[in-house]
Amino acid sequence: MEPIPLPSPIHYELILQLLEKQTMTSIGPNQDLRNQVNQLIITLRKAASQQKRLEETFQSSSLLIDHRWSINHFGDKVDCS
Repeated sequence: MEPIPLPSPIHYELILQLLEKQTMTSIGPNQDLRNQVNQLIITLRKAASQQKRLEETFQSSSLLIDHRWSINHFGDKVDCS
């Protein structure tokens, strides 16, 4: 059976860092915008946590995972077309 493709966990971390360190500081004191960005951060943390649980389920079922860096990444190869 082929490994199951999943996003690389670093994708979540990069987006979270951007939102927390740059977006949040750039929007200033506007509480409505801060709340919206905070809700997005919460959603992304939930998604990362859900993917971690899914990976644990795959591993306990002896399924291999292939963390993808892009949609053009296939195993060891990258499709540059």
